[in-house]
Amino acid sequence: MVKARKYVVKKHFQGVPKKEDFELVEHELPPLKDGEILVKAEWISVDPYLRAYNANVPVPYDQFSYQVGLVKDSKDPNYPVGSRLVSHKGWCDYAIVKDEEMPNPAERIYKLPDLKGLPPSLCVGAIGMPGLTAYFGFLEICKPKAGETVVVSGAAGAVGSLVGQIAKIQGCKVIGFAGSDDKVTWLEKELGFDKGLNYKTGDVTKALKEAAPKGIDCYFDNVGGELSSIIINQMNAKGRVSVCGSISSYNDDPTKLPKATLLQPALVFKRLTIQGFIIWDYKPQWEEGLVKLVEWVKSGQLKAKEHVTEGFENLFDAFIGMLAGENYGKAVVKV
Repeated sequence: MVKARKYVVKKHFQGVPKKEDFELVEHELPPLKDGEILVKAEWISVDPYLRAYNANVPVPYDQFSYQVGLVKDSKDPNYPVGSRLVSHKGWCDYAIVKDEEMPNPAERIYKLPDLKGLPPSLCVGAIGMPGLTAYFGFLEICKPKAGETVVVSGAAGAVGSLVGQIAKIQGCKVIGFAGSDDKVTWLEKELGFDKGLNYKTGDVTKALKEAAPKGIDCYFDNVGGELSSIIINQMNAKGRVSVCGSISSYNDDPTKLPKATLLQPALVFKRLTIQGFIIWDYKPQWEEGLVKLVEWVKSGQLKAKEHVTEGFENLFDAFIGMLAGENYGKAVVKV
C-alpha cells in the first residue's frame, strides 16, 4: 500500500480562492491492476483555468491540473519504472493512472516528448499545455503574417510570454501588456517584445496608439475586460482576435461582472474575426506542436521562463500568487 496526499476542493470559490475551500486528504492507494501505473509527482502546474473551471465542476472534487510524474511501479510495459509521463492528476503526490481513451481528452496521459536534454518541468509549461495553447491558439486562429502588428494581453504570463515570442519568430511587431514596470522591462529586454505597456499606469488608449500608429492586425486575449475593448477598437480591417481567457474577471461575482465598451461597431465596420478556443480541441495535433516547441526552446528562439515554488504544501500559495500576477512566465510547483 502507498500512502498518498491530495487536495480536494470542498466548496466553490467565492471571489479569490481561500485555503479553507480545500482539504488536504491522506489516503491509501490500492495495489496495481493490469495496465495501471503508479506515479510520483515531481512537477505540478498551477494555471488560471483551475479558477475558471471551478464553478462548472460539482464539489467535492480532486483538484486537477497537469503534472510531470516519475513511474515508481508499473503494469504497463509502455511505461517502465523510472520513465516519466504527463497526466492531469493535479494536486496529489502519488497517483494511479492508465493509458486509455477518456471522455475528456485532458485526462489522457502521455509520455514526455524527446526533450533533447531540456528539463522535464517544461512539460507542464512551454513544452506542455501552456506552450501548446500559445502555439495553436495564436498560429491557427490569428494566422499571423510577417510585418503585421500583434498585441498580447497578460503578456508576462505562461501563455502570453510564449505567444509574443512566437509572433517574433513569425516576423511580426509585438506589443505586450503587463501589470508592472518590471514585467514591461522583462518583456522588452529579455523576451524581445518591441514594446511593453503597463496597463495599470497612464492612458492605455493613448499609449497603444503611440505604440501601434498603423493599427493592430492580431490580438491574443488572455484578460478580457475594458483593456480588451480598447485593443479591439484599435484594430485594422480584417483583424483577427484569439480569445484564450478572461483572467481579469475570474474572481468577480458572476452575477455582477464588470461592463466594458461596446465592440459591435468595430466588429462590423472593420470586419473583425473573434474566435475563442479550448486547447483540448487540438489534442490530435499536440505531437506536432510539442516537436516544434522543443526545437524553438532548444535553439534559444523561445525563452521558457519558470516561476518555481518549492514544496507540495505550498501549492495553494503558488496558485493564489499566480492569480495575483506574481509570476514571470510559467508558475510551477516542485514537489
